[in-house]
Amino acid sequence: MTPGTPATLKARSADAAAGLKNLQQLIQLRWIAVVGQIFTIEVAHYGLQLPLPLREMLMVVGCLALYNVTSLLRWRTGRGVRNVELFLALLVDVAVLTVQLYLSGGTGNPFALLFLLQIALGAALLRSGYIWAMVCITALCLALLAHYRVPLQLSPDFSRGLASPYVLGLLVCFMLNAALVVIFISRINHNLRERDARLAAARQRAAEQQHVLRMGLLATGAAHELGTPLSTMAVILGDWRRDPALAGNAALQQDVAEMQTQLQRCKTIVSGILLSAGEARAEASAQTTVRQFLDALAREWRATRAVDRFDYDNRFGQDGPMVSDVTLQQMVFNVLDNARDASPHWVGLVAEREQDMLRIAISDDGPGFAPTMLARLGAPYQSSKGQPGGGLGLFLSLNVARTLGGSVHAENLPGGGARVTITLPLAAIALDTGHGTF
Repeated sequence: MTPGTPATLKARSADAAAGLKNLQQLIQLRWIAVVGQIFTIEVAHYGLQLPLPLREMLMVVGCLALYNVTSLLRWRTGRGVRNVELFLALLVDVAVLTVQLYLSGGTGNPFALLFLLQIALGAALLRSGYIWAMVCITALCLALLAHYRVPLQLSPDFSRGLASPYVLGLLVCFMLNAALVVIFISRINHNLRERDARLAAARQRAAEQQHVLRMGLLATGAAHELGTPLSTMAVILGDWRRDPALAGNAALQQDVAEMQTQLQRCKTIVSGILLSAGEARAEASAQTTVRQFLDALAREWRATRAVDRFDYDNRFGQDGPMVSDVTLQQMVFNVLDNARDASPHWVGLVAEREQDMLRIAISDDGPGFAPTMLARLGAPYQSSKGQPGGGLGLFLSLNVARTLGGSVHAENLPGGGARVTITLPLAAIALDTGHGTF
């Protein structure tokens, strides 16, 4: 992926979204730290009778809470969070912990082990360079605390076991480290997995776009090559139909008419592939309404396809103007053709409106989709027909729908058969009249 491409921008967006969620986790962890520090200070000072500079330590806690409020306001902006911002946020936490330890015995305080929590968070959140920077900074802070500290009257009397305040502090610190690492690292890893999934989807989308581009180039060449013979055949068939010598042969006239219909279908398919591949033709667009477009689409498909039964139900409701072109028609035709190939006896089409979306559901009573096909819906050349070059119908339809901001969903029906649902935003196909059409 090159810089500035849509796929690259989506990848950066996925990374920033994961950073935003991770910032939320840090904010939650920091509130726990604020409450935990207040509780620990009070217990140590009043419960264990350890002389602590209460005012100074509580002021540090207040500064941490104020910073967390600022971080919360930053998170609510919804803007993506970069790696360097998370690094600086962790440095603030390291600085607060260092000051608190300086005021309460330095390395003689069993809670000095909380530096490991900061490193663990950094390892989960940051890139390699930032992680090693965190290691060096925390090590430096620990080294400074060994020389510079306010003395704490807390003797590491290990012989007393849990009766020793130092040993008890070590146990509490260990349990705190373990619990927070398990809870928050798990959440952070979940956020990172979601980011990786979005990145994979972006890369897949980029590959599909490249495939569509290659198909567009091939389709353009094919259109130039097929244009002349198709036009020649159309002229010849027109001459045959007007030939007086053939006018009296009803059977032959019917065959010529059928050939003209199929020839026109070939032209429509070629144009549809060109349009689906990005070779748009403005002259192919037309002003119509949603209901008229759907009715004409269903009528034309039924007239040009051999299917025993075709059930069409237009439930769109309140009509409105739209822009129609061959791209939209061919997108639906592709799905209908796939349904007919799987179920030549019956195909159903239901069109309805869901708020500001057009929903087109195409059903059949065939064998349904294989699980592998459902898992890779819309991937090129995924076909159950076993034909070379097959499987492009859903691929093209999916890409056209995505271009318009919509989606294509496929599922197997409980009673047998399958259903493919095309969902398109009405704003993408609506004709802007300046009066709020839809």
